[in-house]
Amino acid sequence: MLLMLAEQLEAYYSAFNVFQYLTFRAILGTLTALGIGLLVGPWLIARLERHQVGQHVRTEGPVSHYSKAGTPTMGGALMLVGIGVATLLWGDLTNRFVWLVLLTTLTFGAIGGTDDWLKLTRGSSEGLSARSKLLLQSIAALIAGAVLFATASSPVQTTLILPFLKDVAIPLGILLIPLTWLVVVGASNAVNLTDGLDGLAIMPTVLVGGALGIFAYASGNVNFADYLAIPYVAGAGELTVFVGALVGAGLAFLWFNTYPAQVFMGDVGSLAMGAALGMIAMVVRQELVLFIMGGVFVAETVSVMIQVLWFKRTGRRIFRMAPLHHHFELKGWPEPRVIVRFWIVSVVLVLIGLATLKLR
Repeated sequence: MLLMLAEQLEAYYSAFNVFQYLTFRAILGTLTALGIGLLVGPWLIARLERHQVGQHVRTEGPVSHYSKAGTPTMGGALMLVGIGVATLLWGDLTNRFVWLVLLTTLTFGAIGGTDDWLKLTRGSSEGLSARSKLLLQSIAALIAGAVLFATASSPVQTTLILPFLKDVAIPLGILLIPLTWLVVVGASNAVNLTDGLDGLAIMPTVLVGGALGIFAYASGNVNFADYLAIPYVAGAGELTVFVGALVGAGLAFLWFNTYPAQVFMGDVGSLAMGAALGMIAMVVRQELVLFIMGGVFVAETVSVMIQVLWFKRTGRRIFRMAPLHHHFELKGWPEPRVIVRFWIVSVVLVLIGLATLKLR
């Protein structure tokens, strides 16, 4: 929005040309989303408390979590507002990738918000049924995949790129659509499963999102893409602004979500943030790198799958409790120790993912 205004004013004052730089607008997007979050956060938390929009804690969860009951939830709406406003202000609104990623993020946020609202109105930890939630997520992801496939302007945009292997690429064609479903729905639910401790999910989201922003910037620049031997995706660089907004909104939320949390993101935040990461990875053709950088999310999801399958087969548990962070809690790790160590692991995995830019 403001980019269009700056383009008009540039004819009268050349200094407005600075708004053409992606890095400058990405910084402005970060600061805008951060500022919105920090300013609106206290008001939102107070309003949630006033209307008793509190967290319902599962009785089968760790006993230490019982004290969290009543903590305001649905704080993820704060991030969605920050991301939406910052992207609309500083992003190029003629760019199809900006709209695709933003609308997918907001759609998954709406699905999560519905789930949160049903939990609150029912006074329990049960919201949308698992089947209904998956159906809605699948419809949104398949539509996003179809749009991504239909608007692909070059073969590389429908090709699976293998990290560390410079000359290996697998043409997908229409299979891009089910791959989008797998990545977006998988990432969305993986972040949702990870969101079980104060600040645990949002910091890896910020780290992975920031790294994907680097990929987006490089992929959208023909010279950088050629030098780094990564796919050139015309227009993908504009997602740097969206990523900046995501990082700023995430940090603002962490300000209030850090231990002990004043507010939880709820499904409205976790489902949306995961979907955003998945869609960005799809656009820049780095789905497998997302798998590496989001290793914490993957481990949390796999721990649940293993636990369920093993228990059904043998009647015994591998982990003391799943997802994985609960296992370490029950082993005696204090909550802050679990959180910070998972953050450290995320930093390492993100660095490994970034290393794929050169190790090809």
